[in-house]
Amino acid sequence: MPIIFVVFIFLAIVIRLAAGSFDGERVEQHIREMGGTVLDRSWNPFGPGWFGDKNSRIYQIRYEDSEGAIHEAHVKTSMLSGVYLTNDRITKSAPAKAQASSLQPLPTGLAEENARLRARLRDLEGER
Repeated sequence: MPIIFVVFIFLAIVIRLAAGSFDGERVEQHIREMGGTVLDRSWNPFGPGWFGDKNSRIYQIRYEDSEGAIHEAHVKTSMLSGVYLTNDRITKSAPAKAQASSLQPLPTGLAEENARLRARLRDLEGER
């Protein structure tokens, strides 16, 4: 009887480690698809949303987004439900160079459309 208990514990640990490995790959792929890089990941079994959810695992991650800002977030994932970020907050802003480069002037067609819409808005406000 004690040997069955030991085997059961061993199998539970092996399954948990395998699930953690798959979770890590799934989370990293999700962040890569967003243009970022995972810097750190740790299991957080009592993170946000743990109560009442038996099938998902929760991790706390730190990642760098495509603009260079550093984020901390909780990730909820399982084999069937995908990856969901919660409590995502920026802990370090992107370098000024990256922020400035993301502010590009509007293409000519959009600038003209913007001017046309602003003129129409002024006309509508004048009709009141």
